[in-house]
Amino acid sequence: MSIGHAFSAFFGILFKNQIPDDVAAALGWVRRDAKPKVAEKPKETIGPGDGALQILGILQRDARLVDFLMENIAPYTDEQIGAAVRGVHEQSRQALERYLQFTPVIDGVEGTYAKITIKDPAAIKLLGNVPADGKAAGGTLRHKGWRVAKTDLPPIFAHQKTDILAPAEIEIA
Repeated sequence: MSIGHAFSAFFGILFKNQIPDDVAAALGWVRRDAKPKVAEKPKETIGPGDGALQILGILQRDARLVDFLMENIAPYTDEQIGAAVRGVHEQSRQALERYLQFTPVIDGVEGTYAKITIKDPAAIKLLGNVPADGKAAGGTLRHKGWRVAKTDLPPIFAHQKTDILAPAEIEIA
């Protein structure tokens, strides 16, 4: 114990009616009211693109979407492509609905007049004869837009490799 600890103990008892923590630790004392320190779990580091890769991995796993998009479809007939698209479309839609809930940005009928009530510039894209100030009262709704109302994805853990969308498959004969 040093002279510094002695002064710290003296003034701690004099003004706060307790021995300072550093003096108690130097003496090997533990406060009765002290809470035991629990080792903190290391923070998981999830990158900004991991959620996107997770969705892409789900679409690959459930609908083979990446396989379909990476395939050269030039040699196939329109009928063959149409048959393949039907299955990929249905399985992709089911996978998205399992983990995400979508709602339209504007719940209106496309091709009819829609009043602009949303102030978020990311939610509305103006087309055509847009005023110079970028503000308009409304116009013809060309696309309702989509908003994700709810996300129910499984958690991503630091040890997961989200860059592997689908493992290579090797059949052993």
